[in-house]
Amino acid sequence: MTLHPTAQIHPAALLGDGTTVGAFSVIGADVSLGSGCEVGPHAVIEGPTVMGARCKIFPFACIGMAPQDLKYQGERTTIEIGDDNVFREGVTVHRGTAGGGGVTRIGSGNLLMAQTHIAHDCQVESHVIFANAATLAGHVVVEEGATIGAFSGVHQFCRVGAHAYVGGYSVITQDALPYVLTVGNRAKSFGINVVGLERKSFPPETIQALRQAYRILFRSRLTLDEALVRLRDEFAGQNEVGRLVAFIRGSKRGVVR
Repeated sequence: MTLHPTAQIHPAALLGDGTTVGAFSVIGADVSLGSGCEVGPHAVIEGPTVMGARCKIFPFACIGMAPQDLKYQGERTTIEIGDDNVFREGVTVHRGTAGGGGVTRIGSGNLLMAQTHIAHDCQVESHVIFANAATLAGHVVVEEGATIGAFSGVHQFCRVGAHAYVGGYSVITQDALPYVLTVGNRAKSFGINVVGLERKSFPPETIQALRQAYRILFRSRLTLDEALVRLRDEFAGQNEVGRLVAFIRGSKRGVVR
């Protein structure tokens, strides 16, 4: 364990084996860091925050601060973070609120580039990429493998589906579909994220099934309900199409089309 002498570390903080803390960083009470974490200079981690192993926190990142919610009255809320996450310069992650479940969660293997903001009560799964200054408002859900482009904003309570690609400078005010390219202000969908899925070694037959499903959803003359029934019948047993259908059926704000 390597702790710079100018770092301010609360005696109650728990630091795992092999943790390093850089100059002028602040780690508050009720913070738990897993083994092998690297906290760079001038970073701030406040609690209650639990972070897994091998996370990297770059300079001026602030994790565990109080939520930016006028209803917040100082109640105990938390952040839970998995393993192998990277928080680049200036990233901010805020604790949950009582009205939103009380917990902001981030999974494992995520990359949060410089100036990314994760607001209160967000639920971010694993292997998500946030490009510079991507912003999530409160209560947003981001499913596994999604990418959110630079300077994009996601409205409160929206969802971003698994392996979705949200282009830079986009404004997301409805749910962004899994496996789909979503771009614009306001956003529109532009087909299946073929290149991204190929890079992730999705089988060609899976990509083709998703492309067919997308055409049925948006380029046929069927209503959305009729299209979903057709997808259910024609692609029974196809997991990714099934996930797409379930995502649409579970939407409360509507989906980007």
